[in-house]
Amino acid sequence: FTIGATLLIGSAWLFGGIAEDLITGDPLVLIDAFISEWLRSHTTPRFTRWMQYVSALASTSAVIILTLIMAFVLLWKRLWYWLSGLVFAVAGGIILNLLLKDLLGRARPGWADAALADAGFPSGHTMMATLIYGFIATYLILGTRSWPARFLIALMAIAVIFLIALSRLYLGAHYLSDVLGAMAAGMVWLTLCLTTVEIVYRYRTRSSSGAWCSTGQIKQSR
Repeated sequence: FTIGATLLIGSAWLFGGIAEDLITGDPLVLIDAFISEWLRSHTTPRFTRWMQYVSALASTSAVIILTLIMAFVLLWKRLWYWLSGLVFAVAGGIILNLLLKDLLGRARPGWADAALADAGFPSGHTMMATLIYGFIATYLILGTRSWPARFLIALMAIAVIFLIALSRLYLGAHYLSDVLGAMAAGMVWLTLCLTTVEIVYRYRTRSSSGAWCSTGQIKQSR
């Protein structure tokens, strides 16, 4: 709960700061424009292709496939609390992203694909990548006793999320603040979902010690 609360507060503070800068037109907006223009002038067809492949890791189809695979694993192991956390994180994250886009209504970079007609803040690809890869990484980390393995899992998840965020910048789909805000919003929502589910689990089992994942749910999977 303490870790969850710390992540929740920190991520919410970061998202609020970015959103405030966009509304007030602070220097972050100028940095956004500079980076976007620099990337536009340095794009190459070959690297653009690679960035499209990376971006596809958080496409709608990729998120659906990963969610279904993860849901099947959780159903097979009968980890009902994990499953509810997955449903809330992904389904709620999609709704939250759409609400934030409508609320802030920030336009995408001028050289973005014309097919991208919706608002740019926060980045949908980056936010969903934070949610699904963050969820998978959390599940694997809490089910692993080896600290080197935990570190490697966390590092890989962070690398994938950051590469997807970079791909959205490079392809001209978003500004820097769009992807940073998406990562912060995704972390807020993921932390809120997992922490809430853990609290419900602890309350129902009336356990005074041990974590939801490391005691009840993870033990069931072994």
